[in-house]
This record gives sequence, structure tokens and C-alpha cells, in this order.
Amino acid sequence: MKAKAGDEVFIYETTSYRNGTVLYSNYNSKSPVKVLIGGNQATAAVDEGLRGMRVGEIRELTAPHFLVKRKGYPPNVSPDSTLVIKMKLDRIKRK
Repeated sequence: MKAKAGDEVFIYETTSYRNGTVLYSNYNSKSPVKVLIGGNQATAAVDEGLRGMRVGEIRELTAPHFLVKRKGYPPNVSPDSTLVIKMKLDRIKRK
């Protein structure tokens, strides 16, 4: 089954700068992050990157600043940076 708009998905994610500096990661956590695809819960890059993924699949995206914009940035993230996002799809909950 492939993830699609409207699905709740549970992912492990690492976000970093292109030089490898990690900004966020939950890969070593036992709890994946829940995201509603198309629900404006994630950045545009993550939302689009999740579509078509299968359980267990890993994707790595290099996303320009305009696809990772957020209303508020954590203090360690520059708002005009290209970010590398590695995602592993743990499970899909179809609505």
C-alpha cells in the first residue's frame, strides 16, 4: 500500500543541513512522528515526499528553503537554508 493524501502516517525523520549538521532527529526514538498527508502538519517538502511511500521505505530529500518554510523556526534553523530530510515510513493509517 502506498501513502496518499488523507492518510495518517508515522515516520522517523532526520533533518540536517547539507554539510551534515543535524537539526532534528527522532530515529533513535521509539515513537515515530504522526503526520496527516495534505493536512498542513508538515513542511511542503515532507508532505510531498511522503506521497507514494510504502511501509519500511526510506527517502532522502534535498529541499530548498521555499519548501521547508515554517511560521516559526527553531532558533537553530536558518529560514533561508536548503535542508536534507531523511524519512522512514513506519506505518500508514488509512482513513
